[in-house]
Amino acid sequence: MCGSLSTSDPGVGEVSCWQSRQLDLIASLRRQPLLMVVRPQETDLNRPLAEVGSLWRLLESLALHGVHHVEVAWSRHPRWPELIQAIQHRFPAFSLGAASIVCRDGLECAAELGLAYAMSPCLDDDLIAHSRALGQVLVPGVMTPTEIHRAALQGCRLVKLFPAAALGIDYHRQLSAPMGSLPFMVAAGGLRVNQLSDWLHAGYDAIALGRSAIHADCLDPVLHAWLESNRWST
Repeated sequence: MCGSLSTSDPGVGEVSCWQSRQLDLIASLRRQPLLMVVRPQETDLNRPLAEVGSLWRLLESLALHGVHHVEVAWSRHPRWPELIQAIQHRFPAFSLGAASIVCRDGLECAAELGLAYAMSPCLDDDLIAHSRALGQVLVPGVMTPTEIHRAALQGCRLVKLFPAAALGIDYHRQLSAPMGSLPFMVAAGGLRVNQLSDWLHAGYDAIALGRSAIHADCLDPVLHAWLESNRWST
């Protein structure tokens, strides 16, 4: 972990800490190139946490099968931080992040909770600058060569290609031909479990999966089999 950051002296120390945390996430994803996205329902956040049975069963299944990187979709609901703290306490082995970050409030909430990363569906220059000041890893969503280039120029070593399914599996090859070296790329949006290996073999560095990988609060058997060969190890 980096030390505490000085908000009165933004500069090299903050940037180096921000970059270091990005490199930590890249190293972690190279060991298991999968992120699972969990979206709590409004009803989940309105209930006492002990009664949110389906969510806990899902998280327990992820932990049991060796999933390491888990994103929880951010919400303005006042009990979202409490939910995250409960997950952190119950599943300390998760590399926990916030999904769907599109504003400063969400980014600051992720930083205050000590989350390992925040994921955004879009490229927002202000959010990237704010993430740097906070020392909070933000993985911006990108779709075009221009957006990828802009993100890299601002120091983002990771980007999220979104929506990946709409762009197609060959998009990475089409990008790398004219652009050369690309940032670490997470493919997300509309991907299915049975496509996981194909997308990784096509050059994408990691894959984010959501509801398509979950059946009745349990993991898809195809994903279960993949995890048996790609378990997280320290």
